[in-house]
Amino acid sequence: MTIRSSLLTGGAVLAAFLGGLSPSIAADLTARQLTERLFRADPATPPDLSNLDLRELDMSGLNFKGAKLKGSDLFGADLSGADLSKTDLSDARLDRVILIGARLDGANLARVTILRPSAFSSLSATVDEASSFAGADLREAMILGRFNYANLSGANLTGATLAPRNQTGFIEHIWRTELEGADLSGATLADADLSYTLLRFSNLRGANLAGALFKSADLTRADLTGANLAGADFSDADLYGANLTNVLGLGTAGGMESARNFDKAIR
Repeated sequence: MTIRSSLLTGGAVLAAFLGGLSPSIAADLTARQLTERLFRADPATPPDLSNLDLRELDMSGLNFKGAKLKGSDLFGADLSGADLSKTDLSDARLDRVILIGARLDGANLARVTILRPSAFSSLSATVDEASSFAGADLREAMILGRFNYANLSGANLTGATLAPRNQTGFIEHIWRTELEGADLSGATLADADLSYTLLRFSNLRGANLAGALFKSADLTRADLTGANLAGADFSDADLYGANLTNVLGLGTAGGMESARNFDKAIR
């Protein structure tokens, strides 16, 4: 018996032994099977991939043709360059996914979790690698990660949570959600929790921020022109150079007495 065959035989025995001790973690579909299903799918009849285990699959560059992925587990999957526009990802798990250049415009992401995704190929965020969620439904979503320069124009984040969460056990270098330079124009963030969120240079023109929490958020030079701030909480937020021209409900916004650099905001 050769050394190679001995190693393979030993590996097979070990795998079988370990398999008897723990349940399989194999995905419900292989990357090839998923690719074939999407390739054959008629865009007029979106493929149904709901409630599947699709963890850690390489789905990069795929066109999902508006597929139904409701409740599916995509933990650690590679979605770089994928087109998930108008897909149904409600209640899905997208934690630790790779989102470099992914498109989720008009997708249903209600109650989804997107925790610590890899959104850029390096620690330096770049515009060309930013994801797009234009017009997406992100109501009550749980989000934590780097989404700098992302397109969230017209997105619905009502009741979403972007605030820091408990430790996960992984080595952490991301402790808050980053939306520096992101486009949130016309977005709805009513009653959303954006505590500690980095929103420097973000575009929030005409956004609905009623009842949102911006505690300790960094809104340095953010553009809030015409935004609705009724009942929002800006306790300890940094408003240096923020554009508050023609905002609505400023008089009912809370925490302004503790907001930093409110006197240096543009009004």
